[in-house]
Amino acid sequence: MTERKPSGVSFETWIDRQIREATERGEFDDLPGTGKPLPGEGRPYDEMWWIKQKMQAENLSFPLPGTLALRKEAEECRAAAVDARSEAEVRRIVDGVNEKIRESYGKPLSGPPLFQPLLDVEEVLGDWRARHPAEEKPAPEPPPRKRSFLQRIRHH
Repeated sequence: MTERKPSGVSFETWIDRQIREATERGEFDDLPGTGKPLPGEGRPYDEMWWIKQKMQAENLSFPLPGTLALRKEAEECRAAAVDARSEAEVRRIVDGVNEKIRESYGKPLSGPPLFQPLLDVEEVLGDWRARHPAEEKPAPEPPPRKRSFLQRIRHH
């Protein structure tokens, strides 16, 4: 434990001495993160950084207000639809989220007032088709021609 600051010594001098002595004892050697950039370096200052860091360390999440949760779900569903395996699956995903959006129009949701438009099924299908081009199939070979009785006899 650190000793109390003696009277008559300025805080700066006392702190500098504490740091120098700890350095001489090697207490700052091999600290975790040595030589690595500071987290968040180059990003704008966020007053809530420590709360976000604590929530991430504790693996906690904060539920989004209703309007933001619906918007996030619509974005995630659109991404899932573009990665779907078939056009029918794309339609099922988009129809499911559009039904939730329609339901939200009739009831107030918590959070900032946001209007979430319905997803355009044809637009999402266009994105899906662009990402999943039809595989080129080789032209089918014509069926083998039947040889006549005389052609079969000649080859034997």
